[in-house]
Amino acid sequence: MKLKAPPGTEDILPAQAGLWQRLEATAREVFARWGYGEIRTPVLEFTSLFVRSIGEATDVVEKEMYVIGEGDDSLALRPEATASVVRAYLQANLHKVRAFQKFYYIGPMFRHERPQAGRRRQFHQMGIEAIGSLDPLLDAEVVTVACELFGAFGLSGFRLRLNSIGTPTSRRGYRELIRERLGRQAEALCPDCRRRLERNVFRILDCKRPACVEITRNLPSILDHLPEDEREHFRRVCSALRSAGVEFEEDPYLVRGFDYYTATVFEITHGALGAQDALCGGGRYDNLVADLGGPPLGAVGFAIGVERVLMALRESGQAEERPRLDVFVATVGGDVRPAAFTHLVALRRAGLRAEADYEGRSLKAQMRSANKLGARFVLIVGEDEARQGVFRLRNMATAEEKVLPDIQAVIAEATTDRGSNRCA
Repeated sequence: MKLKAPPGTEDILPAQAGLWQRLEATAREVFARWGYGEIRTPVLEFTSLFVRSIGEATDVVEKEMYVIGEGDDSLALRPEATASVVRAYLQANLHKVRAFQKFYYIGPMFRHERPQAGRRRQFHQMGIEAIGSLDPLLDAEVVTVACELFGAFGLSGFRLRLNSIGTPTSRRGYRELIRERLGRQAEALCPDCRRRLERNVFRILDCKRPACVEITRNLPSILDHLPEDEREHFRRVCSALRSAGVEFEEDPYLVRGFDYYTATVFEITHGALGAQDALCGGGRYDNLVADLGGPPLGAVGFAIGVERVLMALRESGQAEERPRLDVFVATVGGDVRPAAFTHLVALRRAGLRAEADYEGRSLKAQMRSANKLGARFVLIVGEDEARQGVFRLRNMATAEEKVLPDIQAVIAEATTDRGSNRCA
């Protein structure tokens, strides 16, 4: 049997890792600037955590979780991070230290889905959770952070949609209304939506199949069936976003797939991704902290699919570039290789990106390698240079060579006009 990665997973090789690192570094900088601190939770949690938070009748819990064992002690690979963050917040008694806390996370998630473009069984998300406030301005902040992050990634052309779905209590009447109307057309719904009709009717609004979309878009808006205080909360969120210059669309049919969502929900999509076009989803979950055993505290957050952002960047023509090499150390003759290694270490300790040949190749082959790596300079170490105690440095852009007296002079030359080593 030929060994390979399991379906729905992939290796991130060095040629691709640079862009991953740039996205993660950019996210950490943006999150920190907006006051969010990093939290890292286990990839394994008790299954009951996700059953209680996401909802027993959701597709994720019913069909997509990787579960180990049975009963109360069964564990699940985390399918999302919000429940884990809230669990950690309560377990560490952070609500007793200071109720209002802001977190960010970056890491792998797991769902047993049919692998396809934009959907993996192991995928990666980055997101934020702000716990401890009901302020609509916090909703606006979280949405704005997501948009700022995409801007920092260099991704344009995304679409932000916004809605309010109320609370389990306030939307009860609307739920019964749409269940009754959809029930009249049940035969025209897809099999999944016919099943959702009794168990989780709001998920029908999220179905992307054309026949179901045509039916649901003729339903009344949920905003017309929410109490005035909840409509006012949503109006204040929208007003704050407009004042911040954030462009969005109100979508009365937008819902989220997890039961814990309340009030504001939003989704960011990009046309370059095709059918699986969602880059980011989030919203309020004001009941989750209490549902998991904590005090009644409001909370809001989002999650971004890293693989989908990478797809959107590539489809938008933003090809990945490897960081440029500062100096390639080329050797002529085996006797000089120990000295060349010493120079290589000195260059790296000085903060320069430096590489050398470990395969005993000819100078011509080494120069080809330096060119492929985008080296700005080649330090040529040969027997003549070693005997004379000098350093020959070639500028790869101009082919000009300089003879320098010591390694510190090489470092100074290579550091001058170094330019950007970031990947595009």
